[in-house]
Amino acid sequence: MKIAIVGTGYVGLVTGTCFAEMGTEVYCVDIDRAKIENLKKGIVPIYEPGLEEMVERNFQAGRLKFTTNLAECINEVEVLFSAVGTPPDEDGSADLRYVLDVAREIGRSMNHYILVVTKSTVPVGTAAKVKQAIREELDKRGLDIPFDIASNPEFLKEGAAIKDFMSPDRVVVGIESEQAEKLMSKLYRPFLLNNFRVIFMDVPSAEMTKYAANSMLATRISFMNDIANLCELVGANVDMVRKGIGTDTRIGSNFLYPGCGYGGSCFPKDVKALIQTAKRNGYNMRLLQAVEEVNEDQKTLLYRKLNKYFEGELSGKRIAIWGLAFKPETDDMREATSLVLIDKLLEAGCSLRVYDPVAMPEAKRRMGDSLYYAKDIYDAVVDADALILVTEWKEFRLPSWPAVKKLMNVPLVLDGRNIYDIAELEDHGFAYYRIGR
Repeated sequence: MKIAIVGTGYVGLVTGTCFAEMGTEVYCVDIDRAKIENLKKGIVPIYEPGLEEMVERNFQAGRLKFTTNLAECINEVEVLFSAVGTPPDEDGSADLRYVLDVAREIGRSMNHYILVVTKSTVPVGTAAKVKQAIREELDKRGLDIPFDIASNPEFLKEGAAIKDFMSPDRVVVGIESEQAEKLMSKLYRPFLLNNFRVIFMDVPSAEMTKYAANSMLATRISFMNDIANLCELVGANVDMVRKGIGTDTRIGSNFLYPGCGYGGSCFPKDVKALIQTAKRNGYNMRLLQAVEEVNEDQKTLLYRKLNKYFEGELSGKRIAIWGLAFKPETDDMREATSLVLIDKLLEAGCSLRVYDPVAMPEAKRRMGDSLYYAKDIYDAVVDADALILVTEWKEFRLPSWPAVKKLMNVPLVLDGRNIYDIAELEDHGFAYYRIGR
């Protein structure tokens, strides 16, 4: 089976590579010539554990091909996935220009039946716009070539994307025809041999499912952050509260961990986009507006704790930050809490020493020479007046606290992810602050 993936960003490259791993012949298409040439050399533009090796293996085997010319391969494939970016507009709605550009190119180039599948996260109704754009281009050519559209939203977690794709807990597919259902079943069957979990539905429902899933997870995070903040005020321990409610099978324990705010390319963008979709349809998503408000406020919590500790006298303080990516196992800093924290600390007159196992190049690209980029966790805390943990990388879990204390100017730790033991830190002589206790 031959397929094409248009867009070699995070979703497109993972999707194409994983399909190739299962024996599908995949054309990965992107207009960025430099990116395509690098991929042919095995240079992957994103950090995702295991992806580089898988790209190299399938490229060498001839199952994974890279090109900048969609017209060159479109008539070789049965299924074409559109996985181009949908960046937020100024009002938070999804910008569909790239999705519709791909649709128009398909209409200009196709000469036989093809199933066009939207993989990008797009608002409800986008597939219909894609269908219209393809049809308009075919009409200009005076052709009536049959085609189908489908929606196949991704549910990949950065840092675990390959595992998620190769062993999905579900595959959601919105279709309009039997032929589309047969093609998508055939394509996904190798991934789901033990437990076939493709959920077929209408296209608008599939488009909505992606936004609803991410919005629900974001809601759980903001809910627990709100509860954590109240716990601090009333003297409760949010860890105990989390365990107490998480054992209720109607609630469950996932995404009930308080912290210093969610970030990344999905949750913030998708919550905003769903709010805007509702507004355009005359509805007010009051709950999601609160979710967004809580999260934006939570991103400043560590700064407020630090400012309170030093009684507003932050100018001249040297602050160490462990973790810059929005979550572990990725170099993605989009909407990361670290960016908000760094901006506020620099504005307050602090000097910053930062360290992240993977995201340092991305941090340098974003912030230049305004920070000191440490060699390791211990270099980061040299003469620091405070240490702030923002991202819970594994290598941060068991540092030598005596060594850290010896290097620091002030033994102060602010834990934005609640990964340390209070008693241990206090035994080593640290002032220790966390979320929700």
